[in-house]
Amino acid sequence: MENSTVNSLTLQLEGLSVSSSSRYPVFLLLLCSFVFILLANAAIVGLILTQRSLRQPMYLLFCSLAANDVMGNALLVPRLLADVLLPPSQRLIHFYECVVQAFATHLFCANSHTVLMVMAFDRYVAICRPLRYASIMTDRRVVQLTAGAWGAGLVLVGVLLGLTLRLNRCRTLIANPYCDNASLFKLSCDDAAVANVYGLAYTGLLLSSSAACIVLTYSKIAAACVSSSSRRLSGWARTTCRARTTCSSHLCVYVLMLLSGLVFVVLHRFPQHAELRKTAAILFHTVPGSLNPVIYGLQSKEIHRCLSKLVPVRRHRHHNQRKSSDL
Repeated sequence: MENSTVNSLTLQLEGLSVSSSSRYPVFLLLLCSFVFILLANAAIVGLILTQRSLRQPMYLLFCSLAANDVMGNALLVPRLLADVLLPPSQRLIHFYECVVQAFATHLFCANSHTVLMVMAFDRYVAICRPLRYASIMTDRRVVQLTAGAWGAGLVLVGVLLGLTLRLNRCRTLIANPYCDNASLFKLSCDDAAVANVYGLAYTGLLLSSSAACIVLTYSKIAAACVSSSSRRLSGWARTTCRARTTCSSHLCVYVLMLLSGLVFVVLHRFPQHAELRKTAAILFHTVPGSLNPVIYGLQSKEIHRCLSKLVPVRRHRHHNQRKSSDL
């Protein structure tokens, strides 16, 4: 199917090269990861939305990150699960389904950067401008920042795929486990220089802007922490200490996302490691989506406090039910 009719609507996914003995273990691993991503992110979001003490800008912004993780994996992993059980010759995908998958993949990547940039701004205001935090990070401002983060991703990805979709296709093999922009413009026999240049600019803009935002905000946060350490534990310092607890969670999530993406990008430069590149492409979606709720759940004292309140209540109810049944 490498050389087929021009603009064919049926494409073939190369997918992962798995042996017959490892097919079902890989399937179970992907399935467990997918189920965990859905349940863990849904549990954290549900806890944040139902507990009044967690309805703070930082946790509400994390809900946006969790929604992005669920979206990025829900539109990708089910197709991967189906393809693992199929022989390579039967891994066919419709062109429009491939476009939707590529759009979701790049939107997931863009939103991971833009939402974390907004979360960095929130931490900067909480620590460096604590007295003005409530007036700056209002509910309306949180909605505006979230909409701006998702809107920026939609525009950037829309232009990215728009430049690729205008090209005529003379190939049908997607040399990847899922569809993305690079795989789509490689199907074309037209000059893809414009799409290629914009793709590089898009990647550079996301990486440089998010890295610059993180470095700038955390430099100011570090300076504020140094100055506050020499002061007495005033109300300002106590507020700063509480806000500081979520900084490590935010930095862990950002570094995890950045390393997952960089491994995938670096392996693109080594064609002899195609299978490692495919594995890294899948891990870029599943690893952050699995670990983000764990990182926030383990490092957030507020989430721990809310969970500790819920667990004793459930135990107490269970104990009362057992006593009543014994009577």
